Amino acid sequence: MKTTKWAAREVAMSLLAEELPIRWAHVQSVGRKAESIAHLYGAEGSLLVCAAWLHDIGYSSQVAATGFHPLDGARYLRDEVRADWRVCSLVAYHSSSLVEARRRGLAEELTAEFTPVQASLSDALTFCDITTTPTGEDTSVESRVAEVIHRYGSDHVVSRSVSESRPYYVAASRAVERLMAATR
Repeated sequence: MKTTKWAAREVAMSLLAEELPIRWAHVQSVGRKAESIAHLYGAEGSLLVCAAWLHDIGYSSQVAATGFHPLDGARYLRDEVRADWRVCSLVAYHSSSLVEARRRGLAEELTAEFTPVQASLSDALTFCDITTTPTGEDTSVESRVAEVIHRYGSDHVVSRSVSESRPYYVAASRAVERLMAATR
């Protein structure tokens, strides 16, 4: 089954809205942000939008298996939803998840099961995610990184991974912002 924007939104809503309403608020804003920039990526823009709506479904108790939401979400999309492999891969690798996968001992599983997609799409999804607060407001990369570290504590695997990934977040965000400026 190919994943359409509306199907992606419905899958995410069914898994997150009731159980994780704050996460759902974040996902809705990430999805809308992706919709607003999808035209910059031509025919591939629909993949970005689907992945944006689906990027955090791995937090759902119905989906979580390893406790690593990018991998759990991507597996669910592949195995249950039968989503386009590129959407699954965008979810699997969103926001520099390979860094955290290494720290969790899951990098081999991630790379064996999913192949990274076009860097510009990955950058766009990262931009949408990392510039959106947990409650759905726009934010800067620096503020979001600080928020994650504060929320988890500086020694947590997520905080260490986000700190390590900060240069990528900045570069990805700048790449998307340059593309947006060039098309104005």
